[in-house]
Parts: sequence; C-alpha cells; structure tokens
Amino acid sequence: MGLTAVLTRAAALRPRVLLVTMPGGTPVRLAAEKELRSRDWLSASTPAGADLMLVAGPDCSRLHPALDRLWQDTPRPRVRVRAVAADEVASVLEAGRARLGKPKPAWHHDDGPKGGGHGGEHDSHDSTGPGRSDDDHAGPSVHGHTGNDHGDMEMPGGLAMAEQGEDRDGLTLDRLHVPLGPFLADWPAGLTLRVVLQGDVIQRADLDEPPADRPADPFWSRPWLRAATGEPVGVGEAARRRAAAHLDSLGRLLSVAGWPAEAVTARRLRDDLLEEAPASAVLPRVERFARRVGRSRTLYWLTRGVGLLSADDARAAGVTGPAVRAVGGDVPARYRQWLTDVVHDVRQLDATAVLVPAAQESPRGRWDAERPPSAALVKLLPRLLVGAELGAARLTVASLDPDPDELTACRPTVARG
Repeated sequence: MGLTAVLTRAAALRPRVLLVTMPGGTPVRLAAEKELRSRDWLSASTPAGADLMLVAGPDCSRLHPALDRLWQDTPRPRVRVRAVAADEVASVLEAGRARLGKPKPAWHHDDGPKGGGHGGEHDSHDSTGPGRSDDDHAGPSVHGHTGNDHGDMEMPGGLAMAEQGEDRDGLTLDRLHVPLGPFLADWPAGLTLRVVLQGDVIQRADLDEPPADRPADPFWSRPWLRAATGEPVGVGEAARRRAAAHLDSLGRLLSVAGWPAEAVTARRLRDDLLEEAPASAVLPRVERFARRVGRSRTLYWLTRGVGLLSADDARAAGVTGPAVRAVGGDVPARYRQWLTDVVHDVRQLDATAVLVPAAQESPRGRWDAERPPSAALVKLLPRLLVGAELGAARLTVASLDPDPDELTACRPTVARG
C-alpha cells in the first residue's frame, strides 16, 4: 500500500474538517459544530490542516473567489461538501467521509487544468454531497495589488507582495496588505477587513461591504424581528436566544484566546439552550462556567487593555448593548459582561411576559431593523484595530463579535425558530 493510500484511509476514518460558514449559514454552522463533536472528528483552523471542507449555508457568489482560494490551499486527498440546511449536515458529512476514503482511478491526475475558470483547483473527490451541485468554484481568481511596482503578483497563499515603509520606531519594514476574513476560524461569517501590516502591527484597516447576494436571516435576532412584526414573542424565549448568542460569542473568544476546553463548554451550554433545556438543568452549569472564566487570572492578564473602547465613544458611535455596559471597555470587561448577562438570562427562561423589542436588547444591542446593532460595532473596528498587534486585533473582533447577517437583514422574510 502506497503512502497516498495510507493517508487517504486515515483521513476517511477520522477526517479533519474545515468548517466554512457562509452569510446566512449560522444554523448550519451550529448543527455542524455539534455533529463534529458527537463524531469526535477533528476541526481544522486552516485549509492546510484539513482534508474535508464543509461549506455551511446558502451560496454567495461574491465569496466564490475567497472560497476557491481556501480550496486551492487544501492538500490532497481532499473533499468539499456543502450543507444548505441544518438537517443536511449529518448525511453530507457522511457522504464526504465516504468519498474521502474512495480510491482514485488509475487514470486520475491531481493536477487539473490551470489558469482559473471552472475546476482547475478541483480533483475528482470534490463533491457537494447527495443531490447538490457545487458551483462555488465560479468566478475569477483575485489578485492582490499593493500600489507598488509588483503589480498584481502574489506570494504563496494569495497574499499580496510587500512594500516598504517606516514603522513607528523609524525603521524601514515591509508593509503587507492582508485580508482578515471572510472565512477565518472563529470569525464573523463573511466579514472582511483589509489591513496593512508592518511586522505584526496594523497600520491601516478598511472594511469591505457585507458580501450577501440576498438579505440574510439573522439567526440570533429572530425573536426581535418576529416581535417587531407584531407576533407575540415571550421574554423567556428571547432570553434563551440571547444567552445562547452570548455563549456562542464566548466560545469564539475563548478559542481565539487559546482556551479550547472552555470554548467547548460554552458551545455545549449554547446547544443545550437552543434545544430547550430547562433552566434548572442549565443554570448550575452556567454559573460554574461564569465563575471559572470570569475569575481566570491567566485570561485576564492575556487580554487586559486590549481593544479599549470607552462608554462615551461607544455611545457616540451608536453602540448599544453589552459593549456599552462593559465597565472598563476592554476585552475582559466585555467577556465578563457577557458572562453576567448569560447568568441573568438563564434565570429568566421561564418568564411569560411579551417581548417589547424597543425595551429588551437583542444580543448585540437595541434592535432596529433600519440600523441593526451590529452595524455600529462593525464601523468601530477599523479605528480600534489601527496600532494593534494582529493577535490583539483578533481578540478585539471576537470580544465585539458583530453579526454580519444583521447588516443585510433589513426587513427580510423571517424564519421561525
């Protein structure tokens, strides 16, 4: 048995899965994260560490080039599958695993046609699972341009070549133009910030427009959208969704901060809440989790002073919700506010009053379909990130965790649930 066959068999037994979430794909992502945990399959944070790519959510043609680049960077043997709905996840993953273990025919060549277009980066293992065709490879390759005499040349991995400039110490260092997003691990789905780096310090940050082909359905804000249309929604239902959203955000932040065990705890609690677990079963675990994370000296010292945002500046930018109420205005203040809010909300799960959208906050703040709370959070990011090291920038984004689906959700057709 050759080395390739050994690697293929090993990958098929326990695939390393790169989960790529599209705009509007939050319910599919949640189902996929739970399914991967139940199967004990490995999660990959980069394409280089993956052999199975799961694209979660509806198609978005504006993101085809970025998706193609991930696929190009995924080593063979490899399979790509797509789940558009949450109930497809299990069958699509199983189909991908089966295809990953299927031997290639003797005539197969890994190096397909080159030069962009349709299929140069795909091999015969690429599939979208049963009953679906994958058109994600459509669209031309994107070339970075830095404004220097390198034109549109690229480095490996699609990064633009560097130009030179003086850093804050007067030294001449390379400036590298790098997109953060739209598919980073533990990153708001579809959000893209284009930054200029000198060393690992961000000199400039620009925000791309949200890449949606159609209005997205903001999963975390559904109770507020429904209540705004006049549908009676209980305060307890809204508190459950808000607590689950904060736990989802905490899972991202803890993962970025390098505490994967507690990130998993946050996600398990999130899933239990979304599955209607009673307060009596969840509250003791939530309180233990809040104590462990909130009192962690290591996490505090790692993140203190990062992403400083005063309450006055936040209000001036139109920010509402936890980011304004977080006393101290840095990353620890924001995750501790989330923890406080989660415990409070879990204690409200049995409340029967009717939700008033203008009075009770959605997860990111006061709900307004014309000016959703994530819009103010996103607009703050370029200013907050300038001067930050790259690791601190990732923590800052995770501690604000704007929901890009809110940005394109102006009066969409609202799904139940």
